[in-house]
Amino acid sequence: MSEECANPLLLGWIKEWLDQARERNSKGVTVYKKAYESMKACPLAFDHPSQAQQLNGLGPKLCDRLTEKLKAHCQENGLPMPELPGQANKRTSDTGVAGDQSTKKPRKTKPYVPALRSGPYALLLGLATLGEDSSHSMTKAQLIEVAQPYCDSSFTAPTDPTKFYTAWNSMKTLIQKDLVYEHGRPLRKYALSEDGWEVAKRIQKTLPGSAQNMTSVAGNQASDQTSTSQISRVGVAADPVSLEDNDDFAILRPVSAHQGQSTEDEGPVTPITLPPGSFTIQLVLDTREVRTSTDRDYIANELMKQGITPQVRALELGDAMWVAKCRDPSFLARHGEEGDEVMLDWIIERKRLDDLIGSIKDGRFHEQKFRLRRSGMKNVIYLVEEFTVTHPDAGSGSAMKYQEMVASAIASTQVVNGYFMKKTRNLDDSIRYLARMTLLLRQMYGASEDANPTTTSSPASTTPISLIPSRRISSTQSYLTILDTLRAQDPALTYGVTFSTFSALTSKSDVLSLRDIFLKMLMCTRGVTGEKALEMQKRWKTPRELVEAYMALEPKDREVMVSSQMQTLVGRKKVARALSKKIAEVWGEAG
Repeated sequence: MSEECANPLLLGWIKEWLDQARERNSKGVTVYKKAYESMKACPLAFDHPSQAQQLNGLGPKLCDRLTEKLKAHCQENGLPMPELPGQANKRTSDTGVAGDQSTKKPRKTKPYVPALRSGPYALLLGLATLGEDSSHSMTKAQLIEVAQPYCDSSFTAPTDPTKFYTAWNSMKTLIQKDLVYEHGRPLRKYALSEDGWEVAKRIQKTLPGSAQNMTSVAGNQASDQTSTSQISRVGVAADPVSLEDNDDFAILRPVSAHQGQSTEDEGPVTPITLPPGSFTIQLVLDTREVRTSTDRDYIANELMKQGITPQVRALELGDAMWVAKCRDPSFLARHGEEGDEVMLDWIIERKRLDDLIGSIKDGRFHEQKFRLRRSGMKNVIYLVEEFTVTHPDAGSGSAMKYQEMVASAIASTQVVNGYFMKKTRNLDDSIRYLARMTLLLRQMYGASEDANPTTTSSPASTTPISLIPSRRISSTQSYLTILDTLRAQDPALTYGVTFSTFSALTSKSDVLSLRDIFLKMLMCTRGVTGEKALEMQKRWKTPRELVEAYMALEPKDREVMVSSQMQTLVGRKKVARALSKKIAEVWGEAG
């Protein structure tokens, strides 16, 4: 804190709120930073916080909050509370006319009041169970658990069976009104904003026994405020400047009585173990996996004939995968996780032969392999159904060309990527393979589909499953790093994340970093595979760096810039001169 500041007490409180906003990665950072800079630069000493409204960035709401802090400070230290400007004149004036007439107050907007026991009502009360000065936030599962008792509608099941909306949909309203902050990827977390706390406090006053509850909460917050602030500053925001520079990567610590005291960046990751017999193995199919547009249930029906009941849902990656579904639906929630499913290390990408050829020609094949590699899945299976090639240009002269193309793609996938290629004769053969794989995995993990199995495989014949806590994952890169570390420690274990976390990590658009977006932009140029894009990104970190590199060259030199920079590479990573010219036509014409 600057010694030259004329109002060090007020500046200190603003700095404290600025640090808290940075910890929460909230929009309030901009507001508090502006107020902090204005207060720090002000040469005038204020008799009362309300006088600070003349500064840029300090409005009535922030000054009122400073006034409340000053009142508490005076009470704790036995000091008289400074009077509002003009109050002394009002008391001493014989005529009763104030020496300093107050200006007309602006009209206040009508405060938001959620309906009793509605979704917003319950969510605000649920988030208010956190301390107002706390730097914690809640996951969806944690919030639903504490909010459901305050709501008449369900947060998980639609009230109207013909619709998909639940009480959770009201969270969008709270976020749009800036009452709730949404943080975190891949696991979203929620916390009240300042405006949200004002609404929550109004609701709390209407609850039975609110006076006693509010006094108790206030006393606990006052006693814990100093320690909480110190802990949060040391644990998360020890370097406010670095946090500000990396707001997109700031992580909040979720609250859970079962998570221990460690934070995301403290110590090694301790997985959550799923005990043998506590889960079943379920096959999950993508909704797009159909026989024909008019026979969409064929695959599921045929699997059920073989004793396998698949779960059909939209998948972000792959066409089939397997999950360990907890027999106790609340098991993961008690550990601060969402849902009741943990991903296994097996995923299938199904291709008909004609679809495989099409994906190779338009680049989807390489993009899919790139995403599969970043998924962290140890066992990737390409299931190829051998259909007759039906491309219009696949005549007798082209048949050999497509045969060589497919053979090269399959060999590359096996040798370079290390993926298993399984060829089947037709769809029915693929269905039988899915059924056999499901039974094999149930045998490996000692888990049947029965709700109450009468027998359980011995521990020696089962493969343990360990869940990586979602709160320890901040990005795809951190997820892959954690996976590599854990697998190196014990390769025999299966390490996975929840199904919802995996979907967020593998989404095409939900959690893309600048690096991911840049790679996808590069791969839009036909011929730029994932390997080539990665090598280019190593040399030019951002799109701007690539464009600036082109702009620094003469037009005639731009065509060979990429090929010359990557001429030392071999194999699929090397960029030929023709492809280099094509890339230059896209990226080198900005000038």
